[in-house]
Amino acid sequence: MTWTMARPWKHPKTGLYWLRKRVPDALRIIVGRREVRRSLGTRDPAEAKLRHAQMLAALETQWQNLQAGPQKLTEQQAHQFARTVHDHWLEMHKDNPSDQTVWPIELGENLWAPETPFDFALPFSELLLRGLDKDTLKRDELKRRCCSTADECLAAHGLIVDDDSRLKLAKAIAAAMQQASLTLARLARGEPLPEIAGAVGMPLQAGPGRAGSGSRPAIRFNELVDGWASETRPVDKTVYEWRRTFRQLASFLGHDDATRLRTEDLIVWKAALIEAGLRPKTVRDAKLAPVRAILQWAVDNHHLADNPAKRVVIDVKIKPAESKRSFSDAEAATVLGAALQEKDPVRHWVPWLCAYTGARVSEVCQLRAQDVIEEHGIWCVRFTPEAGSLKNVNSERTVPLHPALIERGFLQFAKAVGSGPLFAGLPPNQFGSRGGNGTKVLGRWVRSLGLTDPRISPNHSWRHRLKTLGRRYALAPDIVDAITGHRRKTVADSYGEFPIEALHREITKIPAVDLS
Repeated sequence: MTWTMARPWKHPKTGLYWLRKRVPDALRIIVGRREVRRSLGTRDPAEAKLRHAQMLAALETQWQNLQAGPQKLTEQQAHQFARTVHDHWLEMHKDNPSDQTVWPIELGENLWAPETPFDFALPFSELLLRGLDKDTLKRDELKRRCCSTADECLAAHGLIVDDDSRLKLAKAIAAAMQQASLTLARLARGEPLPEIAGAVGMPLQAGPGRAGSGSRPAIRFNELVDGWASETRPVDKTVYEWRRTFRQLASFLGHDDATRLRTEDLIVWKAALIEAGLRPKTVRDAKLAPVRAILQWAVDNHHLADNPAKRVVIDVKIKPAESKRSFSDAEAATVLGAALQEKDPVRHWVPWLCAYTGARVSEVCQLRAQDVIEEHGIWCVRFTPEAGSLKNVNSERTVPLHPALIERGFLQFAKAVGSGPLFAGLPPNQFGSRGGNGTKVLGRWVRSLGLTDPRISPNHSWRHRLKTLGRRYALAPDIVDAITGHRRKTVADSYGEFPIEALHREITKIPAVDLS
């Protein structure tokens, strides 16, 4: 029977994943148990693997330190550990530095001066009975805090040290707090933000090219984005949004040097974004994902030694009241009925095309007259990159027209346009896409019809609806994915083609919306 438990364990009742790891025999007495169990706090198997690896690495580091027995810290090592305390304190109070009143810099300067020895074993109540002056009591309180923080730091790393090393770490933490508080005092006076990275000691596990090594010049965020974009050739909108994300990160950090970026910086940034009101999904997909991808490209191309964003994760839990849903039959009838009364082609035809193709609004808004084609005697719309950018390779597809679209006169509308964009009156945005403006126009219009439920996405709920109807009327799931342009779920789905006759057979199973 194996006890390695190298993979996340799924709890049979809660569905949450856990880390389970057998404690080495030599450490059972110290740890006080045979097995360590820690919740990974997620039901997502991919997320669980990432968190499991991160937590397992930290746990094994602790055990290695415990197995090594009592160790002695050098002053340099103590300052390395204290670096995190410095940066955390600075980030906590950087926006409102005058609010920092816990650490008095006038006392912190000589906290461990020889004339004020500190007795670790002396109770605080006895200090009061001795009638010590206010400053001495405050210094002793600060010392106790530093020692407590040192103990927490040592426990987190599984380090067993002698009293001398513990005192070195407590003093290093005091120096870190003092330096950060002095910086905050300067900020409170309106002085420019000084260089803060590398201010206390060297970074933990400093590798080639990391801050403080002095072996490599700065690498600017923009340089990495430029290199990544030239190689991967994403759409212009993606480059624009990812540049903006890195500008926001640089503004938060006070610098744009990738060699100085640390995992701790990104964890603090993540917390600040959540505190600012961003949804966890937005933080994960629009903030952390771009940073992780760009930095990984930099690692793969030997610009950086490691990716500090690799294990910075966030658990995205969607509440039942927040999940997006399909248009109901009544809501679909409201929108489509109102669309028939509209003279503007965008409001008249785009909702109908979305309703019966499950296509994205951006895909529909950039359709051209020449994208309305007849194939094997079946009228279709073709979504092609020649008309405009598509989300991914699966988005390029041909979708049969539902009979409801033909009956309402869509073919006559397309024929009257002749050539060029079907919705030429819709101006392209700065990236050349008509979909961005189309989304705004249609979103406001749908809401004006009284459909104000926040769980409805005025445009994207059509895609949800087509999936719902596919299940209701027993459409083949792989063909529904082919119609909507969703990624193939299995390797088997990628074999063979999807004949237009098969797509037409399935989509006509869906009845027309009753507008009566």
